[in-house]
Amino acid sequence: MSATGFELHPQLAQDTHFVTDLPLCRVLLMNESRYPWLILVPRRADIREIHELDAADRQQLWEESDQVSRALMALFQPDKLNLAALGNMVPQLHLHYVARFRTDAAWPAPVWGKFAPALYTPEQAASRCRELKKKLEG
Repeated sequence: MSATGFELHPQLAQDTHFVTDLPLCRVLLMNESRYPWLILVPRRADIREIHELDAADRQQLWEESDQVSRALMALFQPDKLNLAALGNMVPQLHLHYVARFRTDAAWPAPVWGKFAPALYTPEQAASRCRELKKKLEG
């Protein structure tokens, strides 16, 4: 646990690869190679809902949301960028950003539970994370 009390939920840690830390959020790559899929997790302890963040953190979350959205759009040119904050299975506040294509395996249905994940190889994950980090920090 960090000095702020933030600790990444074990399920998120298991299902993702670390990309980078932005001022508020940890950026994670979902370990599902069919879709460019990022997750933003505000590094605040015991937060389940956006409204539980203070006003400054809510504003920062939307700035980082815009940053992630623009990076995914620029890198992948998807037909649609889906954004979701579910939290039914993982109670820690996190937002999903899924770049969708008319040609993807699940289109137009949601990606959740459609197929067993097509995991990245370690090399693919490292390469994708470097590419995303460069775009987000550039």
